[in-house]
Amino acid sequence: MTLSAFIIPVLLICLLLYSWRKKVNAYGAFIDGAKGAFDLCLDIFPFLVAIFVAVELFNASGLTDSLSTLLKPVFEFVGIPAELSKLILLRPFSGSASLALVEEIFADYGPDSYIARCASVIMGSSETIFYVATIYFSQTKVKKLLYAIPVALVCTIIGAIVSCLICRII
Repeated sequence: MTLSAFIIPVLLICLLLYSWRKKVNAYGAFIDGAKGAFDLCLDIFPFLVAIFVAVELFNASGLTDSLSTLLKPVFEFVGIPAELSKLILLRPFSGSASLALVEEIFADYGPDSYIARCASVIMGSSETIFYVATIYFSQTKVKKLLYAIPVALVCTIIGAIVSCLICRII
C-alpha cells in the first residue's frame, strides 16, 4: 500500500481528535454544514439552470459554428490554430462541452499532435468564466460585472495565444 491510501483516514482521525479536544460536537457540526450546503444548492439552482440553458441554446442555434468560422482568420493571425476556434468560444461557457471538443481533437489529430497539445494547455489554463460568474457572483450579491467578465475574456484569449506559443516552442 502507498502512503496516499492513508492520507484521508489519518485526516479524519486527526479531525475527530481535534474536535474531541476542543469539545465540539463533530456530528452536529457536520449536520449543520450539510444543512447549509443544501440551502446553498437551492439558492444557486436557478442560476445553474439559466447558464445550462444558455449554453445549450448557444450550441443548438448554430451560433457557435458561425462565430467559429467568422473568427478563424483572427485566431490564425494571432497564432491560434483554426481548429481550436470552437474550443476557445465554448470554454468560457461550458467545461463539459469544451472537454468533448478536446476529445474530438484527440480523435481527429492524435493526442501528441501540436493541435492536441494546444487544446490541452488551453483547457487546463482557462476557466468557465460565465459558469463561475453565475455561481459565485450570485452568492456574493455582486451585480456589477462591467469589468470582471470582459477582463476575464481578454485574459482567456491572451492565455490561449501564449499556450499555443509555448506549445510551438516546446
